[in-house]
Amino acid sequence: MPTSTTDRIEKSIVLRATRARVWRALTDPTEFGEWFGMRFEAPFTPGARVPVVVVGTTVDAAVAAAQRQYAGVRYEIAIERIEPQSLFSFRWHPGATDPTVDYSSEPTTLVQFTLDDVADGVRLTVTESGFDGIPAARRAGAFAENEQGWGLVITLIMKHLAAHDA
Repeated sequence: MPTSTTDRIEKSIVLRATRARVWRALTDPTEFGEWFGMRFEAPFTPGARVPVVVVGTTVDAAVAAAQRQYAGVRYEIAIERIEPQSLFSFRWHPGATDPTVDYSSEPTTLVQFTLDDVADGVRLTVTESGFDGIPAARRAGAFAENEQGWGLVITLIMKHLAAHDA
């Protein structure tokens, strides 16, 4: 169920997979990148700063086409926490797609993926918070883009799991 304020986006989906399988799709950088549409250039470990390149998802042609406008854009995520099979989080600069802008002095948002067992599988909840700290000139656009984006992302992982575990 979607929830949002001006500072926070939350999206959830029930995935028909084991917790271990969903966890691997979230925390293996290569696998995460396939469905998310990014190439992560370092392992996910707490405290790591991981370079990222937009490459386009492999699981949805329409989303991949939309991502094409950002192909090759580079940025960085900072891995915050990894609690095995429970919570994976990182920080990033949302909407930081203009290669001529230095976003490093701006606050980041926190992206959290949490897993909970439910009767039909595993509930994945994605929460991004901290938009109120983004400079006013970029805040509304970054929020709107990610509000839509996280709705797509939760379907991308579902498609990925269905395609790779069928």
